[in-house]
Amino acid sequence: MSDIKLAVFTKPWNDAIEAVADRMAALGVEGIELPIRPGYQVAPDNVAETLPRAVKVLAERGLSIASVAAPLDDAIIRACGDNGISIVRTMVGIDLSKARYADTIAQHRARYDELLPLLDETGVRIGVQNHSGNCIGSAIGLFHLMEKYDPRHVCAILDMAHCGIAGEPIELSVDLLWDRIPGLINFKNAFRKRVNGPEEAEAVFETHWTTGPNGAYSWSQLVAELRRRNFSGWFVLPGEYSDPAGQPQRMGDDVLPYLASDVAYLRRLTDAAWQN
Repeated sequence: MSDIKLAVFTKPWNDAIEAVADRMAALGVEGIELPIRPGYQVAPDNVAETLPRAVKVLAERGLSIASVAAPLDDAIIRACGDNGISIVRTMVGIDLSKARYADTIAQHRARYDELLPLLDETGVRIGVQNHSGNCIGSAIGLFHLMEKYDPRHVCAILDMAHCGIAGEPIELSVDLLWDRIPGLINFKNAFRKRVNGPEEAEAVFETHWTTGPNGAYSWSQLVAELRRRNFSGWFVLPGEYSDPAGQPQRMGDDVLPYLASDVAYLRRLTDAAWQN
């Protein structure tokens, strides 16, 4: 019997929480990662009032909130603690026009230090995800960022899609962060593709976000490695797929066919691995 539950990051939908919950129930997952952002069902300025309602609506459909994607605001952390949500996911962006990499790391660590008493009080963790582009993008980058912290305060949300396009091996990435993975790991996928012709003076590549079986790392190998280590908890699908119309990613119900395919694929991999 698998101890794995599937969740979906519901960023593609900003309509009513009831509609979001109905979609997720129809997909057959057990939970969601909820964005707490302006324009969404729960926003930073009304989190204390709207988060309990979101929890209730989801629970009525047999769903729970595995984590939230949100700023590291005191009010958000406190509301998560009050509602039994243990992880606030964030990332570390690097804006070299404002600060160098090392200075940015120091700034984020200073904020984590400020939050330690509140994290202890609420039982909430900061979960930092690696992300490609001008961010901490690698497993080793996450390890360096948080090596001085207790994982019950600052933990790692490993996203192998970003490691994969950087060439980081699955086994090494998982091993680096194993003691800091909080029973939650991301599953999406991507590859790099050339977007200009061979006659050009210099090749240009971009990242294409795709379905699970078609990216730069193997979902089946990651599932096998996690099974070998007796992982239990959440597999979160961010539902990120490149938009052929040129937008940063597909949004709304345009995501559903691809997401349904990935949910089914990941469920098959998980069921097979945990039967062995």
